[in-house]
Amino acid sequence: MSKFKSKKDNALPAVNTASLPDIVFMLLFFFMVVTVMREDTLMVEQRLPLADQVEKLEKKYPISYIYAGKPARGFENLGTEARLQLNDKFMDVEDIQAFINSERAGIAREELIDFLTVSLKVDKEANMGIVADIKKELRKANALKINYSVGTGSALEN
Repeated sequence: MSKFKSKKDNALPAVNTASLPDIVFMLLFFFMVVTVMREDTLMVEQRLPLADQVEKLEKKYPISYIYAGKPARGFENLGTEARLQLNDKFMDVEDIQAFINSERAGIAREELIDFLTVSLKVDKEANMGIVADIKKELRKANALKINYSVGTGSALEN
């Protein structure tokens, strides 16, 4: 038996958690910056036609989206004909003027109102008649900047 006993405890020292709040806030800010919020919940089918000469639309001007297509899964009770979706709601073609006016009213800077672009996202199986009706209503609302959204690929595959 030894006369001298060691008073040291052989356990590991406690983990220093002083920098833990800094790490948590850095992660929080990182996810806040890189997360993209979904603007609209699609309630219509969206199989966009393909095109080979595509330009990306710049986001520096306000863009409003009009979706047209067959009601998606879960909305089969609305029929199989192409329907119009404006801001997470099914609407009729006659409601487009009110939609455009509300979009213009929602633009914060007054000088950007004239640069409002309407992007049509129309399913490739949709009837062309609904597109003609949409364009007619957009002319009545004086929304003359129209963009057709398509997928990238060969136009021969449509």
